[in-house]
Amino acid sequence: MNVVDLHSHSTASDGTYTPSQLVDYAAEKGLKAIAITDHDTVDGLPEAVARGAQAHPELTVVPGIEYSTVENGGDVHVVGLFVDYKDPSYRAGLQGFINSRIERNKKICEKLTEAGMPITWEELLEANPGAVITRAHFGRMLLQKGYVESIKEVFDKYLGDHCPCYVPREKITPVMAVEQILMGKGLPILAHPMIYGLGSEALDALVKELKEAGLVGIERYYTTYSPSDERRVQELAQKYDLLESGGSDFHGANKPDIDLGTGFGGLKIPEEVYEQLRARHRAMFPDRYQ
Repeated sequence: MNVVDLHSHSTASDGTYTPSQLVDYAAEKGLKAIAITDHDTVDGLPEAVARGAQAHPELTVVPGIEYSTVENGGDVHVVGLFVDYKDPSYRAGLQGFINSRIERNKKICEKLTEAGMPITWEELLEANPGAVITRAHFGRMLLQKGYVESIKEVFDKYLGDHCPCYVPREKITPVMAVEQILMGKGLPILAHPMIYGLGSEALDALVKELKEAGLVGIERYYTTYSPSDERRVQELAQKYDLLESGGSDFHGANKPDIDLGTGFGGLKIPEEVYEQLRARHRAMFPDRYQ
């Protein structure tokens, strides 16, 4: 069975493979398609797309992005697939999300410093040139400074949702992400819905809200899903007429147990998932294919 991976991260955000290395690895793994979905940035896409065209014509590189948003005080992520990352108006709109992330990160620096673990915004930028700073970058620096014993400790005690040093994104909602992805002529996909810890009614309400805003798909396939998780997402997809998507959420060494394409080892996303998404994209935005 031909397989794809439609959720992965490069050094443009919090992965450890450069965009070119990520594309090379996808080809080495025998994937038919890979989506580069860095957090709140499309800066790695030109390199990734060019590498695919030059070195791996058998591999489809899908330009993507993963928006980090907030709903009722908790993180909700929305993936955009096939986004028109070259469009100036789309990139200008994206800058608002980037500015929101910067302000959030500066507040996290303040909270960590107040908690006795001083980190400055400037040293984070210096240690991660060109990257969109995420909580994973904070975790790595906290570990390097000896403030914690593991990245897991960072999220369990300090930066996980509702932890003392957690700071939510301000004014950036999932609906806003869906709307912006559509403006960028991409397909909005609700990322890994089963990891948000929502009850059945709350999750259903979230999917309904996003569907009304223009959501096209939902991640049925994901590294940490159990069979019951997959069935639940499949039910939501059928109820709200959403296409299925998914991916490993590969980050390289930042998530060393998760491999591209296979997750913990058993993940298999059939090529038909990509084909259905591409067909819907072509139908929605035929001008992108002229």
